[in-house]
Amino acid sequence: MTKYPALFLDRDGVINIDKGYVHNKENCEFINGIFDLVKRANQHSYKVVVVTNQAGIARGFYTEEQFLGFSEWMKNEFSNHQAFIDKIYFCPHHPVYGQGIYHVSCNCRKPAPGMFQQAQEEFDIDMSKSIMVGNNLSDIEAACAVDVKHRYLFIESKEKHILESDQAQEDPLLFRAITSLDQVNFLSA
Repeated sequence: MTKYPALFLDRDGVINIDKGYVHNKENCEFINGIFDLVKRANQHSYKVVVVTNQAGIARGFYTEEQFLGFSEWMKNEFSNHQAFIDKIYFCPHHPVYGQGIYHVSCNCRKPAPGMFQQAQEEFDIDMSKSIMVGNNLSDIEAACAVDVKHRYLFIESKEKHILESDQAQEDPLLFRAITSLDQVNFLSA
């Protein structure tokens, strides 16, 4: 059976500028180069999968329905740029600040690997040929937990302190820091 490589993307801070709990098109501003990155992934036959923690749902700032509606709008925006997202997985929980049914510790909230495992099962993904682009160390930790081979930490120049973290110092092969999405290399995957 054929296994597929995947491009895993965090949402806030990688796809759109993280303005805090973005859940409608009025507050959405796409990151420079994201449409081209997804288009390149499509051209290289990668499944494109978004894996995003959505604590705003857990905290009651917006509903799952609002999130799903916004996600459909976002996927349509990508389609309008001839770039296609296969699926958006999201974690609506928070172990501390969640309300009601969302106040749980779960296996889907990064750094836990649950969303990656769901995608792997649904799309028959070969993690050893896959790529993760995240903007937090929790994204990298989740990708490591399921052996995603190529991990990119997308940082702005003002976030260079992340490179000095204990984890980055302990294992310099944990991720490659990038400041532009065009630095993601599909040929090395």
